[in-house]
Amino acid sequence: MEIGLLSLGDVLPDPSSGRLPTDGERTRAIVEAAVHAETLGFDLVQLGEHHGSGYQLSAPPVVLAAIAERTTDLRLSTGVTLAANLDPVRMAEDYATLDCLSGGRAEIVAGRGSYFARTFEYLGQDAGRSRERFEEHVELLVRLLAGGDVDHVGGERAPLEGFTSRPRPVGPVPVWVGGGTTRETPEFAARHGLPLMLPSVFAAPEFFVPVVEAYRAAWSEHGHTGPPQVGAVCHCHVGSTTAEARRVFEPHYRAYWDWVQDLIADYTPHARRIPFDFDGLLAGPAVCGSAAEVVERIGHWRTVLGLDRFSFMFDLGGARADAVRATTERFAADVLPRIR
Repeated sequence: MEIGLLSLGDVLPDPSSGRLPTDGERTRAIVEAAVHAETLGFDLVQLGEHHGSGYQLSAPPVVLAAIAERTTDLRLSTGVTLAANLDPVRMAEDYATLDCLSGGRAEIVAGRGSYFARTFEYLGQDAGRSRERFEEHVELLVRLLAGGDVDHVGGERAPLEGFTSRPRPVGPVPVWVGGGTTRETPEFAARHGLPLMLPSVFAAPEFFVPVVEAYRAAWSEHGHTGPPQVGAVCHCHVGSTTAEARRVFEPHYRAYWDWVQDLIADYTPHARRIPFDFDGLLAGPAVCGSAAEVVERIGHWRTVLGLDRFSFMFDLGGARADAVRATTERFAADVLPRIR
């Protein structure tokens, strides 16, 4: 199972001190955390993409390029690339450039971004057409990355005739499909032979069992020769003891959760606000506790979903860079060897 470091780049004050980092400090901290993650044995880094919100990560290929220059083996991925909003030609150009700079380490997790409907408004797009835009853009993106002289006639994007995007990537750039709250997403991923990354920060792993089963069944139906791949992400904190981990993590998780609920309500009409329930979240989409507890919880996730990849988000809710470094090091020392 591949192990990743995930950051979405929220900028919130430290609940203890009230200090709010600048966007520059936050961006630099993300780069430093990823560089350190490679030395600790992580396989990949995943960076999110948002526009017009309190998340300050809006250009993941730029930040990933900075990470690429200071690492040698770390996979450089996204979580997610907003494929319904971005032009597929531009995506192919950006991530092929990253692939060239990194010696073939780039990949894309393509998401529809349906939780943040106002993003479409900011970019002058129709959120009601997000499904059609997403599927057409991902299909074209895969073809552009795979080869040249691409012809395309679609309903959402202007046609292409004999088009080759430049630069050409070093090798195949993996494209994952990020999603799994609708039945269309696993079917789309399976039909095109693409790995599936679940939005598992929103629910317990058991919620996604039918999604994964539908994905694997559709994969077989479409006759793909290789095995299907499934990934997940979660919020995580590792402490020296259970009590210490909960004490440190709770104020950060509460601040982040409440902020995200406000953001979703503002960005998505008629969204249902989910109140913060620390115990419920730790029994569901989050992993927090001593190293032994975290190992057990990860084992449960892997058993329930049959994961090939699991990425962990440590830097949420105004956590200081040194605190993130400490929990990441504890994860690498006491958890990583046991889940390998």
